[in-house]
Amino acid sequence: MGDPTVIRVATQSSYDVVVGTGLLERLTGLLGAGVRRVAVVHPGDLTEPATRVGDALSPAYDVLELPVPSGERAKTAEVATRCWEALGEAGFTRSDALVAVGGGATTDLGGFVAATWLRGVDVVHVPTTLLGMVDAAVGGKTAINTRAGKNLVGSFHEPAGVLCDLDLLATLPEAELRSGVAEVVKCGFIADPAILSLVESHGLPAADSPTLRELVERAVRVKAEVVAHDLHERGGDDAHPGREVLNYGHTMGHAVEQASEYSLRHGEAVAIGCVYVAELARAAGVLADDVADRHSTAFEAVGLPTAWAGASYDDLRARMSVDKKSRGSSLRFVVLGDLARPRILADPAEEHLRAAYDVMVGGER
Repeated sequence: MGDPTVIRVATQSSYDVVVGTGLLERLTGLLGAGVRRVAVVHPGDLTEPATRVGDALSPAYDVLELPVPSGERAKTAEVATRCWEALGEAGFTRSDALVAVGGGATTDLGGFVAATWLRGVDVVHVPTTLLGMVDAAVGGKTAINTRAGKNLVGSFHEPAGVLCDLDLLATLPEAELRSGVAEVVKCGFIADPAILSLVESHGLPAADSPTLRELVERAVRVKAEVVAHDLHERGGDDAHPGREVLNYGHTMGHAVEQASEYSLRHGEAVAIGCVYVAELARAAGVLADDVADRHSTAFEAVGLPTAWAGASYDDLRARMSVDKKSRGSSLRFVVLGDLARPRILADPAEEHLRAAYDVMVGGER
């Protein structure tokens, strides 16, 4: 599919996100000559991509494999501790590095281990899922989960680079591909409406299609621009919420994901959360009907769920209250005033929260 596309994330510690095929040979260039040891963090059942990464690294570095559980089961203090102990036993120093190979949960964990080992070593992300490519691997957020909620313990730690090798999507199950498209569609609503036109015209694109590559590149550019202006989520201004905009749909999405005990994929929960927050904005009188309705249309075009009735309002309301974006007892939502016009809605009326929930569980507007 042509030459790689290089997207610069212009933060204080700038780095490149490379999108294309056959990219693993670029790993050594991102890690640099001063590195002696590289730990490859990967799900234990993801052997083929991890082996390919190890083979690409072994001529230049001593390689330590760090297999971890799959999915969200990797994002625990216990798994992080096992990684730290392995790095210590192998003698990893501050000039050594990690490579995280896997989906968003793996890059979250690998980035967190890199951020905390010796107060920070380099990490390069090689996401193997669409969700990892367009979301988790870009932007420097790292985290693990606790019983209280998702991603509540973490650090900002920018990678040395990100390789989005589209060849790695060839064997991705369709359900995982669809889950990743949810974060792409989200970017369409908050910043790049051309994304919405693409998914509404093409539906769920094939993993090896030019349409999917364009969607990946557009979504990465949206995220790169946002984090370049507000890396640490300190907030934007009256015209734009800053990095918080990337959490569009995530306040309810994370609550739904947790309440489902992670039986819902992250992207499925985000799609439900985006439709919820569109209904909230409609109920609050800040979003026109046609834009609110388009949320269901766009997510349904790629086969994602737009409703969920698996938990009570009180349960989800309580889970949202411990969301990272909350301020004290104040609930905060990223909403839209129009396409690509995000804003913050703080302390929405309880009747509006409930009205949006009623629609989310399959009720009528």
